[in-house]
Amino acid sequence: MPTMPWYQRIVKHLDILIAFGIIGIVLLMIIPLHPTLLDLLIVFNITCSLVVLLVAMYNKEPLDFSVFPSMLLIMTLFRLALNISSTRLILLDGQAGQVIQQFGQFVIGGNPFVGFVIFLILVIIQFIVITKGAERVAEVAARFTLDAMPGKQMSIDADLNAGLLSEEDARKRRSKIQREADFYGAMDGASKFVKGDAIASIIITIINILGGMAVGILQQNMSGIGEVAQTYTLLTVGDGLVSQIPALLLSTATGIIVTRAASDNSLGDDLIKQVFTEPKIVAIAATVLVILGLVPGLPKLPFLTIGVLLAVLAYLQTRKKRQTSMESSFEAAKAEADEIKKPESVYSLLQLDPIELELGYGLIPLVDSKQGGDLLERLVMIRRQCALELGIVIPPIRIRDNMQLPPSNYVLKLRGIPLARGDIMMNQYLAMGGDGSLPGIPTKEPAFGLPAVWISETVREMAELAGYTVVDPPSVLATHITEFLKNNAAEILSRQDVKALLDNLKKDHPAVVEEVLPNTLSLAEVHKILGSLLKENIPIRDLLTIMEALGDWAPLTKDPVLLTEYARQKLARQIGQLFTDDEGKIYCVTLDPKVEEIIQNSIKSNENGTYLAIDPNTAQEIIKSLNETIEKTGHLGKQVIVLASPVIRTYFRKLIERIAPQVPVLSYNEIAAHLNVESIGMVKI
Repeated sequence: MPTMPWYQRIVKHLDILIAFGIIGIVLLMIIPLHPTLLDLLIVFNITCSLVVLLVAMYNKEPLDFSVFPSMLLIMTLFRLALNISSTRLILLDGQAGQVIQQFGQFVIGGNPFVGFVIFLILVIIQFIVITKGAERVAEVAARFTLDAMPGKQMSIDADLNAGLLSEEDARKRRSKIQREADFYGAMDGASKFVKGDAIASIIITIINILGGMAVGILQQNMSGIGEVAQTYTLLTVGDGLVSQIPALLLSTATGIIVTRAASDNSLGDDLIKQVFTEPKIVAIAATVLVILGLVPGLPKLPFLTIGVLLAVLAYLQTRKKRQTSMESSFEAAKAEADEIKKPESVYSLLQLDPIELELGYGLIPLVDSKQGGDLLERLVMIRRQCALELGIVIPPIRIRDNMQLPPSNYVLKLRGIPLARGDIMMNQYLAMGGDGSLPGIPTKEPAFGLPAVWISETVREMAELAGYTVVDPPSVLATHITEFLKNNAAEILSRQDVKALLDNLKKDHPAVVEEVLPNTLSLAEVHKILGSLLKENIPIRDLLTIMEALGDWAPLTKDPVLLTEYARQKLARQIGQLFTDDEGKIYCVTLDPKVEEIIQNSIKSNENGTYLAIDPNTAQEIIKSLNETIEKTGHLGKQVIVLASPVIRTYFRKLIERIAPQVPVLSYNEIAAHLNVESIGMVKI
């Protein structure tokens, strides 16, 4: 096994070194340092501050430097620790290393009073200009980021529901929004470190000067006040300048990070692209400078020099812009020619959206959140409702505007085929049921086909007093979409959806799924069984029970009709709960034994399975008797089911599904023992 190089071992344990480094920063405040070591640490502090500033300039997004608030605290603590160490050396030995000494001599020319003025200017720039502005920007950014979080999350949900985002992309965007809120909140607090550091620098410098003069006169026995001031003030101001330069770099980095929220490039790229891109602006600035340089009394050299440089820059930019435009035109023409030569690709035209909602242009405000439309949020809730009630995941609903539709019309499509449509009058209300007549436009409720009236806002209160149910336009459309999804759930459920549902079930119950798939039944057969259940509005949310039933009976028969019946019998409690009233009763219509005998004798079989071959006249009599019996029970206001024997239940359902699709048909084996069944009629011929 090859030995790991020493530098890789250091990188591997870098987190431990950083932890010891932070502890060492605290120890710097206590342990005296040798002047040479202090010089190294001061240079290291300046280097780190410079690196942080460069990283802030070249970052494209603030979150790319999310560790900055913590780093700002560490760097501030490190700088204060160096201040304490340098103060100790200045007061004890009258010197604090070569860096501070040479800084004082070189920058301020050996004049402590000039150095003190420069130090105060640096502190004022940092404290009043940069730090104060960065603190305000961070505070406002944090506040607005937190306020905008709900709206951004709702926008993500809307894009997800419209199919513009995948689940993974939506999850990443939600995580980014949360991280942004945390980052700006941390920056709001971290900016206080820079502010406190500027105040501390002024206080430390004043203490160093006064303390140094006291030590020089009382303990070092210096000859005069001038020598004391020259020595200690020079060192103190040099120390202050050494500490203020990295502090100024850090505060500048803070301001850059919090003010570049809307940028996608580095600071240098943004400056070049946004400030110096347009040649006209540069040329106008050059012209103004040249004119000022020619004005008598003004200095000519600086104005003319900068003016000529800007003129040259404008000329070069103009040439580059023309060249870029020509290259773009050439590339576009070449791409167009290549596209013409390519064989036409039509695969993208073959894709169909599972569910589409097309709106006339008059209904667009229902979707536009800027106009108060909340349909996208309602669609999210509808998909969740379908998952809870039916046990399937409805794919995203594609919403389009269709200029060919009448302004107030909408169409619901399933895999490109229009299956439902409706008409909505904006700024009106739909009133259903109730007693008496209302002034309005008669219509039919689109979801259930009930008689209804479109009324104005002024009539709404009168309609409610008359017992009408009054619904606003978004609720009318949402109700229709919900019923459309429930009625077509069997067709919406694809084989890929079944695979996803079984994979999800397999995470917690692998034995149940593996018992059925793939050895006993195929995915296609399971898909057919689940579709048969959904076709009769039986939820498949309890997929575990359904798969257990298939595991029990699939070894004995592969007939999907029989397996569906066995699954229904296993779901007896859930099915009975769907049709039970508040008193725990199920109201049913039974079949005359003669009718059952006729249906049973009409069941035929061939190599493709079983089917019902009944005399058309007899079928008409049965359906007519069923309709008459159901109409007689209408005064009860209860959900009425048809109760049949298990052998003929499926075939009787197929017989009436086109004429009375809303009438449920249950077998005796699907009624749980604890339920009360009350017969209120019988189908006879």
